Amino acid sequence: MISGTTKLIAHLGYPTETFKAPLIYNPYFEKNDIDAVVVPMGCKAEDFPAFLKLVFRLSNIHGALITMPHKISVMALLDKMSKNAQVAGACNAVRLGPDGSLIGDMFDGEGFVRGMLRQGREIRGRRALLVGAGGVGSAIAASLARADVADLALYDAHAPMAKELAARLRQHYPALRVTVGSADPDGYDIVVNATPLGMKENDPLPVDVSRISPSAFVGEVVLKQEITPFLAAVRERGCPFQVGVDMLFEQIPAYLEFFDFPTTTAQELRAVAKI
Repeated sequence: MISGTTKLIAHLGYPTETFKAPLIYNPYFEKNDIDAVVVPMGCKAEDFPAFLKLVFRLSNIHGALITMPHKISVMALLDKMSKNAQVAGACNAVRLGPDGSLIGDMFDGEGFVRGMLRQGREIRGRRALLVGAGGVGSAIAASLARADVADLALYDAHAPMAKELAARLRQHYPALRVTVGSADPDGYDIVVNATPLGMKENDPLPVDVSRISPSAFVGEVVLKQEITPFLAAVRERGCPFQVGVDMLFEQIPAYLEFFDFPTTTAQELRAVAKI
């Protein structure tokens, strides 16, 4: 039940038809008697700067989830931001500080890392290849760096994007070995597809699966289907892997902590979700 005391979390993006977060957060809030609600708000890019400032003037606003196409543009509107957001160059959560400032953070990568750790996988000291240096790829890179990965190789079809991410990583994590330019997965302990490849039926695979070690951990970000063609291929090779939707469920406990709500586990969220 929404009332005059309900804390409002705006889910800002465009279009809203594919939004899944309200179908996870709101059943969780209801089950745990948390007086809050996530509301999808379709906001086009040209309206976003003005609307973000206005929505945070509401007396019952508690925070905002930020999704495409605003994850990068929101950075210029923040007063404070986490290191993850600075490295990623993007933000997907905003809350009000005690002084009325807008504070931003990025949790896409935290969801990926939490999912890996929950499966008992090691990140510290490992070598990782990240294919795709856009918003979600940059977030995963930031969280892998924060988790003390030793060596991070970046590849993006748009080379300047990978180079810019590498520069941000070197600035904030000077001890991290960062290389740019190759999508060859040979020799890596962690291989991540952070590209949209797999969204369309005839997309090529993001890397040459035959060169992935069967012991390597493989991650996917595409949400269209649980087992994408890429994951089907690595499963056939014997690799342990993480599906795209795992990242979504695993990051929500981090969001809840950011918004000062009682936190939970990915398992509970899966149990109550209405997806």
